[in-house]
Amino acid sequence: MAVHDGHRARKKEQFRTHGLDAFADHEVLELLLYYAVPRQDTNPIAHRLMKKFGSLDAVFSADCEALAQVEGMGENAATLLTLIYPLLRRIRASSGAHETVLSDAEQAGRFFLDLFFGEKEEKLYEACLDAKGRLLACQLIAEGTNDSVQLSIRRIVENAIRCGASSVVLSHNHPSGVALPSPDDNAATLSAFDALRTVGVELADHIIVADDDFVSLRHNGLLPDRNGEGYGI
Repeated sequence: MAVHDGHRARKKEQFRTHGLDAFADHEVLELLLYYAVPRQDTNPIAHRLMKKFGSLDAVFSADCEALAQVEGMGENAATLLTLIYPLLRRIRASSGAHETVLSDAEQAGRFFLDLFFGEKEEKLYEACLDAKGRLLACQLIAEGTNDSVQLSIRRIVENAIRCGASSVVLSHNHPSGVALPSPDDNAATLSAFDALRTVGVELADHIIVADDDFVSLRHNGLLPDRNGEGYGI
């Protein structure tokens, strides 16, 4: 038996019995790295990661190359850690997807807060809804940098037609800012609204997400509110 096998077994049993609440942040990394770093004590590696990046959020948000440069890591361990946030977003987005209803800005905001959880690059999603506001599909439309993303009107329209949508909700994030629209955001939203109208699809809203906050451009008055507080789909 390897010298660290007993320690690893105890840590795994601790997790099975008490969950992650019983672990310090560096111990969470230590446990996770068991599955990518064999036959080594991962505790020092976990401490080095925390020292370099400062928090679990920063570790899981770091790019693969930066993680791999930490002593004791390597490609497999770095890949495992960079998988965590995308995996959480995929789980949150797929959970009950066929039963998701986005009938107002509050529901849409919560949905996109989950979808953008931990995301450090700016991205644009399009949620396609049926006539009752039920989610048909949510597609990644564009990816950008940490402070910009290009909105493709043609792709938004094509995606809505392909899904047979009655309405759509757009959403993008501001990873390094606040959830307030820029003049470019407003202009692009109005362009999408006009283009979708030509094919009989309503742009119900455009949600901007930043950290744990979101803003509805419809509630901001940019888009017409046809039916009170709800989307009126």
